[in-house]
Amino acid sequence: MDEGELVVVDKMVIVDSSPLIALAIVEGLLWLPEMFGSVYLPESVQNEVLPGRGATGEAAISQALDMGWLTLWTSEIPTLIDVDLDPGEFDCINLAMHYKDNSLLIMDERAGRAVAKEQGLRITGTAALIGFAKKTCLISSARTAFEKLHTHDYRIAPAIIREILTSVNEL
Repeated sequence: MDEGELVVVDKMVIVDSSPLIALAIVEGLLWLPEMFGSVYLPESVQNEVLPGRGATGEAAISQALDMGWLTLWTSEIPTLIDVDLDPGEFDCINLAMHYKDNSLLIMDERAGRAVAKEQGLRITGTAALIGFAKKTCLISSARTAFEKLHTHDYRIAPAIIREILTSVNEL
């Protein structure tokens, strides 16, 4: 899937830690239920984003879990592919593979995205979500969201940002 595309699925949307943190930074977590309804995260992702130290986005992510649309996946995740990734990416990919025909994986890390693409998973990332939020009038400016991420040292490739800004007529 191209970074600028977003495919909405009816059943299983799985999110990794980096997009959760990025969306918390740009106050975009509430876009997710608007776009997808429920979104799932494995316990390993919860451990990464809610370390209990007041990390970036921690309060907003905790609130999203409390609201119920961000749902902790507590069932066992079968290992369908054994790859060397961090625990959150590993679990997200294996969970998405278990629901391959009706899942969307939200992930930003290159290594994890490469593995997911090799496995034929539908994948999108923070940049595409920002673009979709702009296209659906959830935000007034994608550029502002990218600038805010940049000030928090969250990096997205300039070519991807240009692609999204072009697609939403902000370049």
